[in-house]
Order: sequence, then C-alpha cells, then structure tokens
Amino acid sequence: MKKILLSSALIFSMNVSAGSLVCEGTVDAVAYHGNDKLMVKLSSMNTPVFFCNPNEAWSVPGEPGRVMNPETCKAVFSMFLSARATRERISRVHFDGDNVPSSCSSFSSWQNVFIRYVNY
Repeated sequence: MKKILLSSALIFSMNVSAGSLVCEGTVDAVAYHGNDKLMVKLSSMNTPVFFCNPNEAWSVPGEPGRVMNPETCKAVFSMFLSARATRERISRVHFDGDNVPSSCSSFSSWQNVFIRYVNY
C-alpha cells in the first residue's frame, strides 16, 4: 500500500508550468521581426506575440516535443494575413507554452508562444 501511495504522490507532485489559452478576434497586426520571427496580435490581445520562425523549427519552453516547422509557420502566417486583409474574425487560436498568461489581455511584450490550433 505504501508503494501505491508513494507512486501516487510522485505523479501528483509533478509541476506542469505550461499555460494554455484560447483567444479570438480580428487580426489587428501581423509582423515580421528582424530576428526571423513572425508576430500576431488579435483584437482580444493586449500586445503582439512571436509565434514562429519561417526559416527554422519553432518550439517554446513548456511544450516539449511540439515543434512548428517552417512550412507550417508560413501557412499559419498566410492565414493571419488573409484574415487581416478581409477583416474576418478568427474564432479560435490556441496558444501554449510557459509564457502564456491566464487571459488574452495580459500577454507580456515580446513573448514566444506555440500556436497549437487556428480556426479561421
């Protein structure tokens, strides 16, 4: 019985620090930054965030094993550009990683995030 309790305690004591957040809205800004990072800001967000690099694999702390490849990065960026040009609403963007806040209006400037899902 002690082994079961100890095993359970070890499993439940693992600290998962990565955040996950779903935001929506129109695309207020898409940007390329000189360090080869792409940025996006939705109307529900307080500041743009870095979400990928079009030249190399993208990963962020708190999301081990998840990588956005350059081709996917360019495709997602194109979706954001299209939504920006047409003023269409994006109904869901799932942001993940250690730098993801608890609300869409409380991102820190220059944050790196992982985008798991976009519904446009």
